Amino acid sequence: MTWFRLEMPPQSCILRPSGGQQLTRKGFHEIRGIAWSGGGKIVKVEVTVDGGKTWKNAMVQGPVYSKSHTRFIFPWTWNGEETIIASRCTDDRGSTQPTSAEAAKVRGLDMETFKTEVVQRNNIAQPWKIDSDGRITNALFTI
Repeated sequence: MTWFRLEMPPQSCILRPSGGQQLTRKGFHEIRGIAWSGGGKIVKVEVTVDGGKTWKNAMVQGPVYSKSHTRFIFPWTWNGEETIIASRCTDDRGSTQPTSAEAAKVRGLDMETFKTEVVQRNNIAQPWKIDSDGRITNALFTI
């Protein structure tokens, strides 16, 4: 008998704050999420709070096991301005979760084609848009 096999590439997502939630105040917040890889252990998680312009290391919370969910946390002070946040991770084989622009480029596609044809089985970073009123919505394909 043959079993179907599909190795999941590195993937992460921010769980808090995320879509449907609301930031009720400016100031300190903890960005929290999970990361995983079908190829090994998560060794690094990075977070952007400026729409992908810069990425900073988050704290990976142990224990960290191969091919399992790994928690991360990132301290952040929100100034009340509109922004886009996202996470990306790297596993112990050196594979890093791509942004949508990076994934489209690797596949040789323009962003419009990528948006319509390559949404499923994709490990691109999941960005969240935070409006100036604190409302959080999906910002897929913005970074």
